[in-house]
Amino acid sequence: MNRKEIDLKKVKPYGDTLDDGKMQFSFTLPVPYGDEAKECAKRYLELLGFENVMITHMDKMGIGFSFFVAYACANKTIDFTSIVVPKATKEVWDKHTIVEKIEKEIGRKIVIVGACIESDAHTVGIDAILNMKGIAGHKGLESYHGMEVYNLGAQVPSEEVIAFAKKVNADVILISQIVTQKDVHIANMTKFIELLEAEKLRDKILAVAGGPRITHELALELGFDAGFGVGTFPEDVATFIVQNLLKKKDEKRI
Repeated sequence: MNRKEIDLKKVKPYGDTLDDGKMQFSFTLPVPYGDEAKECAKRYLELLGFENVMITHMDKMGIGFSFFVAYACANKTIDFTSIVVPKATKEVWDKHTIVEKIEKEIGRKIVIVGACIESDAHTVGIDAILNMKGIAGHKGLESYHGMEVYNLGAQVPSEEVIAFAKKVNADVILISQIVTQKDVHIANMTKFIELLEAEKLRDKILAVAGGPRITHELALELGFDAGFGVGTFPEDVATFIVQNLLKKKDEKRI
């Protein structure tokens, strides 16, 4: 069967043969290591509706815990054509195009403030987007002509980020949330937007969030203009910023 003959309305996992439904699992159960634990893992996957379950690996995970690797077949299909995922941008521009549009259509520097807010101390995300070196060969926004970038670092209170943004007359605030235990990222993001609204800056500043558990849909729900998750490059964020500033510029002309 070639790719064109696949029915995207009835998609199943693919292991050895198309539509065989085979899937790989790795999980831990709070049961002591032994034959009973292996049988427990098998029956649990069967309970979830999987067929032809094989426990291919089992190991101890401390006292009273066991780890498993398993294979099983799924019998359900999903309609891929019905899936719509909200995205911040429909088209991502390259760096040259972005810089050219800033110079010719915006005509001034875009001021960007970024930080890893509240108790979050992991700057890997915000650094990948903002710092000159960027990530995986994609240069960060500091390298873009026409962008004035301030990276405030980690564990910065939301109040300080907003105060600094007011001081430098920022167009955009980028916040990063890597730590997500007990949904602390949602609490932090909500607090940030509430403070931005209290300062009457929500309509004046683009608010963008990023992190491994951040989606564009979640960001919109929490009051942000955009959200970016795993796999984001500086061009993605820069494109969104420029497109939205150009949109605002056009709206003022009307």
